[in-house]
Amino acid sequence: MDGREELAVRFEAERGRLAAVARRMLGSTAEAEDAVQEAWLRLERVDAAELENLPGWLTTVVSRICLDVLRGRRAEPVMVEEAVDGPEAEAELVEEVGRAMLVVLDRLGPAERVAFVLHDGFAVPFEQIGSIVGRNTGAAKKLASRARQRVRGPGESTGGEAAGAALSASGSAWREVVEAFLAAARGGDLDALLAVLAPEVVRRADPAALPAGRPVLLRGAGAVARETRVIGRRARFAVPVLVDGELCAAIAPDGRLRLLLRFEVADGRVAGFEVVADPARLAALELSLPGRDAS
Repeated sequence: MDGREELAVRFEAERGRLAAVARRMLGSTAEAEDAVQEAWLRLERVDAAELENLPGWLTTVVSRICLDVLRGRRAEPVMVEEAVDGPEAEAELVEEVGRAMLVVLDRLGPAERVAFVLHDGFAVPFEQIGSIVGRNTGAAKKLASRARQRVRGPGESTGGEAAGAALSASGSAWREVVEAFLAAARGGDLDALLAVLAPEVVRRADPAALPAGRPVLLRGAGAVARETRVIGRRARFAVPVLVDGELCAAIAPDGRLRLLLRFEVADGRVAGFEVVADPARLAALELSLPGRDAS
């Protein structure tokens, strides 16, 4: 085996780990595979004999590639209507990372996301993270800490035990009602929707969420239930998230927020909900995970 063949074998031994790093950073299996392949092309152009730590070098290169991709998204934001990956690849990514985690990670700044994923996900030291994001070690620690606070939400931040307990108590009841609503919406089950909606339920929606001509305000369980059946395809992408300490449902078909449903639950039923779809409103939201079991 010559030097190039040996290098290829060593690279393949790292491919799975590198792909996992890139998937978490980019939220896309296809883009992650491209990043890993680009790292291989760059490796072919260097003198491998000078690389004392090949795994570390590859982690740095893949991370910098991902950072460039993330910065490019911020410079030229694109509202993607369909998932970047195919349904099977997306399902695998959601199972691996969690849809709610992907949604929250997508809200982080590029450097925050890279620092958080590398340190909390793969135990990369802050000194190396700093060199990747172009910051000193102390600044890299702050990036990861700030991202961690945003990801974990108020219930897990310092001094937030009481808030977390209250959220847990109320969240259980909320989830039971809202998950029943989403399950009925996914199945287009009119009777199940009527059972979970309060008789005088009110639905408010941004015009961007509705077909042309539909009212932004709708009242009554019958009218709301009949309309809700049309979101069934979208409802399968819904996951619980926190917005300003309030439990909501994010609809994110590829881990990127498309719609947000803010619910009012009373007496075991959905008393009202708002569908937020305006891109400016969605961009202004501060999202975090409702708990470690979010998926």
